Amino acid sequence: MKTFLVVNPNSANGQTGKRWLEISAELRREIGEFGHAFTSEPMEAVSLASRAIRDGYESIVAVGGDGTVNEVVNGFFDNGKTINPKAALGLIPRGTGVDFRRTFEWKADLSSAISRLKGDRTAPLDVGVLEYTTHSGDTATRHFVNICSFGASGLVDRKVNETTKLLGGKASFMLGTLKALLQYKDQRICLGVDGQEEEELDATTVAVANGKYFGGGMCVAPGAVPHDGLFDVTVWSGYGFSDFILKAKSLYDGSHVKLTGTRCLRCKTLTATSDDEVLLDVDGEQPGRLPCRLTILPAAIRLKIEEATG
Repeated sequence: MKTFLVVNPNSANGQTGKRWLEISAELRREIGEFGHAFTSEPMEAVSLASRAIRDGYESIVAVGGDGTVNEVVNGFFDNGKTINPKAALGLIPRGTGVDFRRTFEWKADLSSAISRLKGDRTAPLDVGVLEYTTHSGDTATRHFVNICSFGASGLVDRKVNETTKLLGGKASFMLGTLKALLQYKDQRICLGVDGQEEEELDATTVAVANGKYFGGGMCVAPGAVPHDGLFDVTVWSGYGFSDFILKAKSLYDGSHVKLTGTRCLRCKTLTATSDDEVLLDVDGEQPGRLPCRLTILPAAIRLKIEEATG
């Protein structure tokens, strides 16, 4: 498969750009020649990925964190349709959270990533479609492959992205979460699931998940399968600062689903509205707020995975 790398040089606290000659040399030794381009501003990875697919590249590799993966995935689509259904998403994790790869139990090192890129084996991957409200009040659409959430998680994104990430992924998100929960109170949200009667509830965070992890390693949706055609929705209610401290282990190992204050369901579509300003979190980015509508596209793209052994 012709390979094109969309590289965020600022990922891994700038180490991706600083070490690019070393990284690219190892890649070339293992997978042969490839095309690549660096991002220089937010959302540029969308157009770079789109152009690469139109130029005939079939393996489009996101080199960066979850935000870079999200942008690259959006480049697979034009007016809601895939540009080339045979094109596959690849991943070289180089970011703060790199939560998407955790669902597949992939390591974050370069040699593991290369083993996935060397062969032609791919697997189907569901894609979520988010229709939401921007901060300016306009309506926008965004695709995602990991998790879209709203509530405290959106405020966490704002806090994390306002500060340095030199502490690393888990520590940065933990600090951002603590800062957010010190000022956050549950917000009243109206949810609609698969066209059923809407329900009002007070929520700390609602996570609409295709993958299992967000927030630097929190296993928010332990039952999520990224190719089953369904969202796994986790609703946290009544969680505050002290809960995050006392229940931290359960939040990271997934056992929180058994605790009071956690509710889980599965669906294909979800709508959410609120009279409050409820902030969105989309694969670690904070693009806007409610109201929103989420729809899943089953097996919409392909994902590069390791070759079978044995």
